[in-house]
Amino acid sequence: QVQLVESGGGLVQPGGSLRLSCAASGRHFNFWAMGWYRQAPGQQRELVATITSRGSTNYADSVKGRFTISRNNAQDTVYLQMDSLKPADPGVYYCHAHSLVELADYWGQGPQVTVSL
Repeated sequence: QVQLVESGGGLVQPGGSLRLSCAASGRHFNFWAMGWYRQAPGQQRELVATITSRGSTNYADSVKGRFTISRNNAQDTVYLQMDSLKPADPGVYYCHAHSLVELADYWGQGPQVTVSL
């Protein structure tokens, strides 16, 4: 059974930084494409960043240059470093995994990120 457990959300002032972590349990993590999505109140869930099993990354235009996604395959963990946070960045941030072996998708529970003075 695959589980994604996120941590690292919280309250930060504009211009501040947060680091989200997503620890995965399950087999074949090396073959999972991972990503972070966010959902603000009343809004649809949107892609923030993705990283392939080989480490190629992709970012939403709104976060390019400010957010960095990375993964540690030895620890089955993916990270999202968020710098220069803006008032437009808050929401629930969901970790997503796509297994290339099982052809299945998994979601974490999502930590809340709040940007406020």
